[in-house]
Amino acid sequence: MPSRSQRTSGSVAMDDYLEQILHLIEDKGYARAVDISKNLGISQASVTNMLQRLDAEGLVKHEKYRGTVLTDEGQRIARAIIERHETLTRFLRLFGIDEETIYRDVEGMEHHVSRPTLEVIRAVADALEADAALLERVRKLCP
Repeated sequence: MPSRSQRTSGSVAMDDYLEQILHLIEDKGYARAVDISKNLGISQASVTNMLQRLDAEGLVKHEKYRGTVLTDEGQRIARAIIERHETLTRFLRLFGIDEETIYRDVEGMEHHVSRPTLEVIRAVADALEADAALLERVRKLCP
């Protein structure tokens, strides 16, 4: 079984919350339960419960009516999730896959890909981007 550092928080739902909190903080300067609820399409009560769980895990500091901030560990995990998302998206775009399919696939893969596998995908994407002839040869092998 992969370690926590390889699989982010160990929970798809927790990963989604951490990613959303980081995006809100970067966009608005703060993350409130109401904004998380709206963006994730989840009830505010469910968001509050998860924020309390994330707080207990040491991933966020949540103060009722004041907002939520990421701890250093929460921020590390959120950034790792975003990095996974960006790497997988970049890789799939190399093959001309439509954006909707990429989005759906990456949402599923990003929570389950291990760090070693992600490093292989990043290396292959880098190589393909650096060598247009190689990328073309590989694309021809795809259906």
